[in-house]
Amino acid sequence: MKSAVKNIHNINLKLLQAFLLVGETRSFRNAAEMSFRSTSAVSAQIRQLEEQLGVILFYRTTRNVRLTAEGEQLLDCAKRALMEVEDGLRKIQESADIRRGRVSLACSPTIAATRLARVLAAFETDYPSIEVFVRELSSEALMDSVRQREVDFGIGPIVAHHEFTFERLLEDPLYAVVPKRFITTSKDTITLATLTKMPLLLLNQSNALRDYLDNVLAERNLTMTTRYEFTQAQTLISMASAGLGAAILPKVVLPEVIDPSTYALRIVSPSLSREIAIITVRGQSLSPASRRLLDLMKELIGKTQEVPHATRKTSRSRPQKV
Repeated sequence: MKSAVKNIHNINLKLLQAFLLVGETRSFRNAAEMSFRSTSAVSAQIRQLEEQLGVILFYRTTRNVRLTAEGEQLLDCAKRALMEVEDGLRKIQESADIRRGRVSLACSPTIAATRLARVLAAFETDYPSIEVFVRELSSEALMDSVRQREVDFGIGPIVAHHEFTFERLLEDPLYAVVPKRFITTSKDTITLATLTKMPLLLLNQSNALRDYLDNVLAERNLTMTTRYEFTQAQTLISMASAGLGAAILPKVVLPEVIDPSTYALRIVSPSLSREIAIITVRGQSLSPASRRLLDLMKELIGKTQEVPHATRKTSRSRPQKV
């Protein structure tokens, strides 16, 4: 018994690999060609394995090769064992890739300014050796960057592009930052029709949010008066605080406390929102480092945000009631 156990422990991976090739092809010659060895060398390996196990693994004839019952059992076990080994090696390789990885991404300005910092800080703590490169881009430029593989993936709004895959991260409702000189209201909402009667402050045409808003207005036969257009959301908030118009913005960019001379109102009738997603080229595979960063984004980017409120200060203006 001790001798048998010793022989089993001496079985090496090369013998099992030779056995797998013969067992799967049912041919010593084919197994020899696939392993770049001679047929006699493969036969010698199988004989060595049979001697160590003390069983016959193949019925050999001049015409064919068949597995014995013991051979069938070993083939099933060896396949499963090889899968385990390959899975373990893959995990080790992924771990090594992560330690020396490099990730590049493009992110929309509104998400970069409000949600990205805490994700990158957490990721840097967990994986300090991974280099992360970020490009802050408007929607059109972001899509082009992902399309041309200049970055591994993008973080931005879902748009109608069949060549991309979108993995949803969060729903971001649209708000209006409205100067109190335009209206007086006790509500926390405002209709789109009411908004179109005011001078509006909007993000420029390169932003996907602008396209979305234009389409909704066209569907409802509404028109708007655009007072100013800007690239940065913070600029719109400043302009609204100065009383120059009502700014339409995603909730994610609104500060926790807004200027007391303005309201932050959820847009309704219809209720408007955009969806933020991970954007990749359809069929694209990501590196282990990229996947780890995406896992962290799924955990952190979608966390809830408090609705902004104004500090308590009365307005001296006399606006119309809504």
